[in-house]
Amino acid sequence: MDFLLTPGTIVRHPTQPDWGLGRIQAVDGDRIAVNFEEAGRQIIRPRHVVLEIVESAIDYE
Repeated sequence: MDFLLTPGTIVRHPTQPDWGLGRIQAVDGDRIAVNFEEAGRQIIRPRHVVLEIVESAIDYE
């Protein structure tokens, strides 16, 4: 797993752009809990989905 995927990191799901930006809430082994703007809390398995880290997310609250 990418060491940059830590709680607080802003990410995007590469195949679900309509979910909007997400903030990583927790990392537990091979599961990442992400709260997305439009899809709410989702559990992501990083071996199946490579989340895109957003470098600048000033508008995300």
